[in-house]
Parts: sequence; structure tokens; C-alpha cells
Amino acid sequence: MNNTRSNKEFAFINIIMNGGIPMRIAVLGGGNGSYAAAVDLTEQGHEVALWRRNAEAFQKVLETKTIKVKDYKGNRLVTLANATTNLKEAIQGVQLIIIPLPAVTQSSLAKQLAPILEDGQVIFLPPGTFGSYLMSKVLVEEGCRANVMFAETGTLPYLARKHDEETVSISGRGTRLPTGVFPSNQAEYAFRILKEAFPAIEENQDALDGALMNAGPIIHPPLILMNAGPIEHFDKWDIHDEGTQPAIRNVHRALDAERISIREALGYTAPHFPLEDHYIHDGDEWMYGNGAHEKLVDGNDWHEPLNLTHHRYMREDVACGLAFLVSLGEWLKVPVPVASGLLAIASSVIGEDLRKTGRTMENLGLSIKTKEQVKEILEKGVIQYEIN
Repeated sequence: MNNTRSNKEFAFINIIMNGGIPMRIAVLGGGNGSYAAAVDLTEQGHEVALWRRNAEAFQKVLETKTIKVKDYKGNRLVTLANATTNLKEAIQGVQLIIIPLPAVTQSSLAKQLAPILEDGQVIFLPPGTFGSYLMSKVLVEEGCRANVMFAETGTLPYLARKHDEETVSISGRGTRLPTGVFPSNQAEYAFRILKEAFPAIEENQDALDGALMNAGPIIHPPLILMNAGPIEHFDKWDIHDEGTQPAIRNVHRALDAERISIREALGYTAPHFPLEDHYIHDGDEWMYGNGAHEKLVDGNDWHEPLNLTHHRYMREDVACGLAFLVSLGEWLKVPVPVASGLLAIASSVIGEDLRKTGRTMENLGLSIKTKEQVKEILEKGVIQYEIN
């Protein structure tokens, strides 16, 4: 959070620069992305501890330290270095902490992490929905003075779904992961660690640059709101297959154009990773590579029930991601009529004014800042900005 490096940080740099020794990594959470990251990084040769709150649901993995994985290589059992419900045990001595949890958990988790984080640790949020700033701010408020860095990218590194509490199916992996670091003045160090685990990472200017690569607030709001009828009528509905029709794709394009306009108003340059490249073969390679959409709909993993009130597509991608996009547009005076309209419809669906209660520039305490002040915070971090 500040720009003073400890001896431990330089030791970490030396380890990575001299031989690429496998790292100690903590993966936090019990969802699809957490299970996928734990098994994938273990198979890369890293020493991975998987932490989860829910001991009852986690019981079999706790007992065996194993997860069953299904992917293009077939079915197999992967043994983790550790599985635990003790957060301090999970993160003690690790270089990289990966948090693929929904954005709504970030504030409460930051409070738990505040007394136990160590200098030099990199915290990766895939994706983050600008959680880099939120979590850093909470850590400072909680009195944490560990020199940690955050990074966030545009999507989960995996197309994955859990089949049960012991099994995860991975149908695709990220091939390009645009990522920003907070504070950006420590990006060189953070990227060295991150790329040991995720070689597909591409460097963005800062954490807001990385946050505005988040595909979730672009792809999911039109899919769940324009498919609300079949989602609530049928027991299961695949929003990515029969739910992705030309009218919805038109809304995707308009919404993504607003995201890119916001990026350009902030001075961020191409590549912007337009969502269109996910759906077509003759564009630039998107985050999951060409043909990823076809792979996604070929399987049955996304033919699933969706509760529009509680599902993370609503609570993370709309209440956090889309609300943040709308507030950014208004702060920058960039028109965002499609984003604003979708946010208003979502608010009506769940009976909550997400423009007021969601993750916004106002609720983050940033709407009173100038663009120059926000850029300085992104570069220096919360502590160093306040000191200066």
C-alpha cells in the first residue's frame, strides 16, 4: 500500500528472477474459480493452500486435501499442499494470494486479512471490480501497515463450474489476462510474481485500467435482464446458448461502447478487449482465445438455475460492476444511457436502488476527487496519497 520495500520483498524478487522457483500461493474461496485456480496452480508445480469459510461444505476436501478435476486432459485427482478453514494458516509465508470470490465479499475479507497480511504479498483479484482500491482502503482503516500490492484483471482465468463440493470442471483457460496493479508504482515487482502463476497476464497502466477490462458487467446484465422471463420460468436456462440472441448482442455492443468511451476519457488506450472479439473468429484474440464462446455453449456446465435476486451476476456484475460503470460515466460526464437503463431495470427487478446502494464513485469516496487526484491515488496508493 506504500512504496517502501522490505528485505522480504527483495528476497521474493530474487527468487523469481533467479530460476523461477515454485511459489507458495494461497487461494481463498470455495467457488468455481477458487477450485479451478487451486488445482491448476498445483499442477503447475506451485505449493497451494486452499482456504474456505464453510467447513461443512469443505469437509471432504479438508479430509483428503484433494479435488477432482475434469478438463480436456480427462478426469483426475489433484492433491493440494493444504486445505484449511484457518485464514492465517493459509496465507502465512505465501507470496501470492488469489481471491476469485465475488466482489461483494471484498470488504469483509479485507477486515479479516488486515491483522495477518505480510510485507511483499501480492493480492490478485480475478476480476476485481475496482476491489483493489476498496480493499486497500479497508486495510488502512483497519490499521494494517503491511506493504502489500493488489492486482485485478478482466475475467476469471478459467471457464469453470463445480459439479459438487469435490469436483470442478474446467472448459477453458484464459489466454490473455489484461491486469492492473495498485499502487502502480510497485507494478514491476507485482507483475514478476503474478506472471510466475499466470503467464497470460498482460500489463495495464494501473488498477482502474484493469478494472475497466472486467467483462462481467458487460456480458451478464443484458443476458440476465433480457432473459428474465425464461430464467424464472424454466428450472434451468443457458443464457450463453439459447439466451444469446441478436437483439441481446446488439445491447452488448452498445454497452461495451460505453465502457470503451469511459476508458478513453480516462486516457487508457487500446487494446480495450471489446466483447465482440469473444463472439467472432476473425477479430483479435480475446481473453479466453478464439472459439471460446463455442466451447462454452458446447458443454452443459452453464445450463443452470439462476436466482435473479441473489446470483452473483446480479450482486457482483450489476450491483458492483454496472453501478460502478454508471457512476464513472456520470463523474466523467460521459453519456452512458444503456448502462443507466440496465441498472434502473435491475433495480426494479430486485426492489433496490442500485445507483444508491451499489459500488459507486460516491460510495467509494472518490466522486469528490478530480481526475488528477484519482490518478495520483492509483499511482501511490491510499497511504502515500494521504501522507502527501
